[in-house]
Amino acid sequence: MTLPLADRLALVTGASRGIGAATAEALAAAGAHIILVARTAGGLEEVEDRIHRAGGSATIAPLDLTENDAIARLATAIAGRWQALDILVLNAAMLGTLAPVPAIDGKEWARLLTLNVTAQQALIAAFDPMLRASDRARLIALTSSVGAAPRPFWGAYGASKAALESLVSAYGEEMRNISSLRTAIVDPGATATTMRARAFPGEDQATLKPPAAVADAIVALLQNDFETGHRLRIEA
Repeated sequence: MTLPLADRLALVTGASRGIGAATAEALAAAGAHIILVARTAGGLEEVEDRIHRAGGSATIAPLDLTENDAIARLATAIAGRWQALDILVLNAAMLGTLAPVPAIDGKEWARLLTLNVTAQQALIAAFDPMLRASDRARLIALTSSVGAAPRPFWGAYGASKAALESLVSAYGEEMRNISSLRTAIVDPGATATTMRARAFPGEDQATLKPPAAVADAIVALLQNDFETGHRLRIEA
C-alpha cells in the first residue's frame, strides 16, 4: 500500500516535544521523511526513535534557530542531500512572560521576536529555493488566536503571531502564480502542551485535546490539500 505522503520530504521545527513532535510522527506515519529540528538533541532522538520503531524515517538536526547563520547552515546541509523540500511546518516559538504592554522586558521582547518572527522569515528565505523545486510544496505556520484577537497581558506573544501570519500570508501570495507552493495558517486552539501549562498553570490538561489531535488535523489538511490563504482552527 502506498502511503499518502510517500517520497515527500518534510521539515518540522520545534519537533522535540508537543505539537511539533506529534506532527513529525504523524507525517512520518503518512510516509514522509522528516527532518526534526529543535534545540534539544535528547528530545529529538526520542522522537526519531519513535518514528523509526513505527516504521517511518527521520533525520535529526539539533539547532538553535536564533544562532547566527544556523538556519543558513541547515539549509545548505539539506540542499546537499535532497533536491526539494515538500513540506515546511513552522512550529517553533516561545511564549515569553505574560505581562502588560508597558511592562514587557526589552531583552525578552528581543529574544521572542528573534525566534517567533525573524527566524521564521529566515527559514522561509533559506528554504525558498528547495520549496520552489518541489512539484507540490506546502508551508504550514502554527499561530494562536491572540494573533488576531488581542488579549490582555498577551501583547508580546500576540504581536509575534500577528507578524508571522502576515509574513507567511504575503509569501503565499507572492508564490501564487509562479510556484506550486501554497501556504496555510493553523491555530491549534487549546491543546495540552508545556507552553499551555505555563500560560494557564491552574488548568487541568486532562480536559484538553492532546497534541496528536492537532497533528492528525495537519496531516489531513495536507492530504486533502488547500489553497493559499487557508486558515484552520482546530477545536476541542
